[in-house]
Formats: sequence, C-alpha cells, structure tokens
Amino acid sequence: MKKKPIIPKTLKKKRPKSLAKRDKLQLLQKNKKPLWLSKASGRWKIPVLLFLTSLLMVILILPTAVVLPFMSSGGAEGKAVERSAAGVEVALGESPFSVEVARASTDEVEDVPLETYVSRVVASETPAEFDMEALKAQALAARTYIVNRLLHQDNSDKPDVTDTTSDQVYHNEEELRKTMGSDYNKEMKKIKKAVAATKGEILTYKDQPITPAYFSTSNGYTENSEDYWKNEVPYLRSVKSPWDKDTPKFLDQQIFTLREVEKQLKTDLPDIKNLTMEIARTDSNRVSQLNIGGKTYTGRDVREALGLRSTDFTIEKKNNHLIFTTKGYGHGIGMSQYGANGMAKEGKTYKEIVQHYYQGIDISTVNDAVPTLVAK
Repeated sequence: MKKKPIIPKTLKKKRPKSLAKRDKLQLLQKNKKPLWLSKASGRWKIPVLLFLTSLLMVILILPTAVVLPFMSSGGAEGKAVERSAAGVEVALGESPFSVEVARASTDEVEDVPLETYVSRVVASETPAEFDMEALKAQALAARTYIVNRLLHQDNSDKPDVTDTTSDQVYHNEEELRKTMGSDYNKEMKKIKKAVAATKGEILTYKDQPITPAYFSTSNGYTENSEDYWKNEVPYLRSVKSPWDKDTPKFLDQQIFTLREVEKQLKTDLPDIKNLTMEIARTDSNRVSQLNIGGKTYTGRDVREALGLRSTDFTIEKKNNHLIFTTKGYGHGIGMSQYGANGMAKEGKTYKEIVQHYYQGIDISTVNDAVPTLVAK
C-alpha cells in the first residue's frame, strides 16, 4: 500500500506595496489601445498593413478573374475539354451540346463536343486532300446527321451514336494520329478550318433537319431514295454526277464461282451453260431486280450478299465463274463525296454542292432549327 506523499507547507509572503502598484500600472496598460496606433513612433506600421492586405486580395481575386472568361453558363460549352486515352483535349470552338459515341472496339462511350465530333467524322469519312469546299459540304452532312439522330432518338439510356458505317465512321484523336501519321497536324488543321467555317450550320427541308445520306462514288447519277430504300424522300432525288467517272473507286470487278454465288444467295443454280439471268434497272441505271436461275432478288440484296461496291453491276459467265463488274461505290443516295470534290474543283461553293445533291433544301443553324435540342 502506497503512502501519501508529504507536502511541505509554504509560508504566504506579503507582497510589497511597490509591486502591487506596478501590477496595477500593467493592468491599466493592457486595457489601453495598442501604443502603435496612438504613438507617432508606430505610424510606419499602418502602410505596411495596408500593403499586405492589398497583396492578399490580389492573390485571391486574380486567378478568378483569369478563369471566368473561359467558363460557360450551360450547354456543352461547359464541357470544353474531352478526357480520353490521349489525355485532355480542347474542343473545337464552342458546341451547343455534346455527343455520346459508343466505341465498337472498346465498348466504352466517349462524350465529345459537337464540333469536335463533326471534325473527326469528316477526317474519318473523307480524304483530307479533298478541296476545302467539299470538306465544308461533308461537315454540313455530318453535323446534320447527328442533329437529326439526336432529335428523333427513342431510347435516352443508350449512347447517341455508334462509330461505324451504321451511323457515321468516327475515330478519336489517338486513332487519327495513327492513320494520318506525320500528316496529322497538317490534315487536321485543314479539316478543322472547314468545320469552323460552317460552325452550327445544318441542312433543313421545310424547317426540319434532313436525312443527309451520302456515299463515296456515283455511277454518273445518284439514286432516288425509294429505289434503294422503302420510302420516297422529296430531297433525295436522282441527279447527274459526272465528276465521279475519273476517280479511284469508280470501277471494280469481282469474280465468284457458281457455287459461291449459290451459297451467298442461298439458292440452287443450274450449271453455267443453262444458267439464265434477267436484269431490270432503275432510272439511274442501277439494278432494281435480278432474276437468276428462276429466282428474283433486288439489286440491294445481291450487292449485300456478295459484298459488291454498288448496285450498278453487269454479270459475265466464264468457265464456271460469274464476273461482276460494278460502277460507283455505295448506295448511291444523296451526296456523292467524290462528286462533291469534283464540283469544288470546278469552283462551286459548299452551298452549291449541297443544294445540288439535296434538292430543295435550305441551310439553317442548330440554334434556329432545333432550339429544344440546344436547350437540353
């Protein structure tokens, strides 16, 4: 058991009167205002305090003043950067909204400002060496396509668009750098200039965004929409396009054995000597129907089954083989890309190009034509 410590008693001393007076004097001084505010000798401290206060305000306010001009009150302007595998990238100008792109190769979704999306579609769909006016026309078609798609989208839970030919081909910066190589900066500068020159412009018919179908190369004419698709569209009419004939993709030839054709068309055909074929054509000279071996197919069915470049084809029988020769590349509806480039080389403007391939259309702006889309 521990013993309690013994604490020695201390004697209480009386405080001297002189000390008591000194304590009172110190107490009075503590209750006074600081001497440097009232003494002349402390006046130099006032400017120092004001200087330090001003410096602190500059440090706090200046960064805000620099940042505010680059901020936006709403829309995709507030999403001025895109984060991707390539890092942070500044958007091409201001965009009224962004586009969600489903990437087929990664199953990821990229959120891209509208004008940046348009520039990358143009870079993915069109040769950069095309004339500037042709690139502008392509920019209008690409921008109109995505605006029309967003305007009529059914399921908001899904991404806005894919990156394949089922919508529009899209490659991001990292992918474009790989495909363009050392020409990337030069080619993208040209494409972005074309996109910026048409910023916000779309194609409309009776004040509504159109379906701006486009394809690579015609056979000399474009196709009426109902001759390839089911519906007749008033602005997708067959027009002359003679500029395509001397382009790289105008002619093509593919050779199949009789058995390969049977397999792809899912039918039985007689031997080559007894094989009969009858072809009916549209006004643009494309195949509307092919009767082969007693069975009838549309030109589109044959093209898709055999992977032909277009529905303008002829068939030649030779040594148990069928030789398909095609003119043009693509479905043939709307704007021919190589035709547009041919028009541009002749001095036509992008407005003249789109008004040739899309009959009776107007050029409007996103803000005017679809304000509800911009407001989302």
